[in-house]
Amino acid sequence: MALITFESVGLSYGGDNVAHDVSFSVQTGEFWGIIGENGSGKTTLMKALLGLIPCASGRIVMGEGLKPNEIGYLPQQSVIQKDFPASVYEVVLSGTIGWRGMKPFYGKQERALAAENMELLGILPIAKKSYQELSGGQQQRVLLARALCATRKCLVLDEPTTGLDPVVTAEFYKLLNTVNERGMTIIMVSHDVEEAVRSCSHILHLSCHPLYIGTAAEYMNSPIGRKYLKETAL
Repeated sequence: MALITFESVGLSYGGDNVAHDVSFSVQTGEFWGIIGENGSGKTTLMKALLGLIPCASGRIVMGEGLKPNEIGYLPQQSVIQKDFPASVYEVVLSGTIGWRGMKPFYGKQERALAAENMELLGILPIAKKSYQELSGGQQQRVLLARALCATRKCLVLDEPTTGLDPVVTAEFYKLLNTVNERGMTIIMVSHDVEEAVRSCSHILHLSCHPLYIGTAAEYMNSPIGRKYLKETAL
């Protein structure tokens, strides 16, 4: 059984239909890039996946015992998040709250998981630093580590490189590929078509008719893929 299956999903936002009859399956270990023009339903699809809004039609089926609250989520950063007055370690550790259950304090298992993910993303040396004093790239690594602490199976990312310079963006995508190679399923909304095709294994393009659903390699050679990749290269 697939990890996540979208069965004839229809989505609406503000009373308007933004996506119709979306059907595809995400297998464990895949890296999906969700692309499309503004208003095509990318963020709405993500919210439905996370259980924050209902589908207008159809349904989203979770496999392998996955639940919406067990998906690690990295949202777009807000000004409030950037000024969050906590240490790197505290921010990352907060991602384990879902595993803590009724325990009033973090245990050895949660602390070990936080340390493991900080080491994976290269931020263990700055564990005691204040989050608000970090660069944008460092903050995104911290939030990614926090999201990893919330899940063992699936990450959902919303425009994770917005506001980052090209060098930091490239480094961040390398980290995502490393996480994916370790078996983590990733679903990422992105406005960067070229980078999504380069990094992801599969593409869902929402703003074309019919929808493109398939591998990134096939997308590059499809009419819609060639069109959009040519436009981003201009």
